[in-house]
Amino acid sequence: MIEAIENFLTNGVGPHLSVLICSMIPIIELRGAIPLGIGLGLNPWLTLLLAITGNMIPVPFILLLIKKFVGWCARSKVRFLQKFGEFLIRKAEKNRNKIERFGFWGVALFVAIPLPVTGAWTGSLVSAFIDLKFWKAVLSCLCGLIVAGFIVLGITVGISALFS
Repeated sequence: MIEAIENFLTNGVGPHLSVLICSMIPIIELRGAIPLGIGLGLNPWLTLLLAITGNMIPVPFILLLIKKFVGWCARSKVRFLQKFGEFLIRKAEKNRNKIERFGFWGVALFVAIPLPVTGAWTGSLVSAFIDLKFWKAVLSCLCGLIVAGFIVLGITVGISALFS
């Protein structure tokens, strides 16, 4: 299975597109895409650029559509969709107070923390729910991703140097 995934990433779509696509996936985002790019032998700076770019692609769509989507899910008669909508509302509300108090910088700091579920997807979700202005939210997520990207890149390059 691992060999099939590796073959698909390196031969199927190529390492550059693999990093870009991987960074768009929720939870994995830039935090998983950078180690992937370094592992695939890409230049660290190119990997960082691809990961930030890929991670930013979903942000405008999330900001523009997430409230409608979550509302639709929560009102759905399909139990799974209701649960999913309620989960997203709880997730946004859980982080709301911490982030709302600091607005732009709260979102940027939240996104900058290189842990699972603190990336641009969740930052965009919370930004939409606290009604942060669109361009302010986009810029805030970008600032957070740049910081997170440098942290993850530093850790990844450092660890790979230890094992080389």
